[in-house]
Amino acid sequence: MRKAEIKIRDKTAGWLTQGEDGYHFIYDKMYLHSESPVHVSLTLPIQEEPFTTKVMFPFFDGLIPEGWLLDIAEKNWKLNPRDRMGLLLACCKDCIGAVSVHPVNEDTL
Repeated sequence: MRKAEIKIRDKTAGWLTQGEDGYHFIYDKMYLHSESPVHVSLTLPIQEEPFTTKVMFPFFDGLIPEGWLLDIAEKNWKLNPRDRMGLLLACCKDCIGAVSVHPVNEDTL
């Protein structure tokens, strides 16, 4: 299983995981109970229940670079263009906008 910490303006907003059964996103409990939490995307409204899908959530997929920038990322990090989670983890720590994606190493938890 691969896991990413999803931040909004440097605050942990939630967790994105990829497992054998697909992708899961859940908002962090402390974030949910903070003052005026902001949703990650209109398609991922604030709620306690996890979101689940078989393919990468469109919002997160949209953070992955395209075109020549994607080509550079694939070559430099030897990434498979079909590995959407791998691309997200490698390329989206410093995205344009308020949302960022940070890899979580499960061995250190």
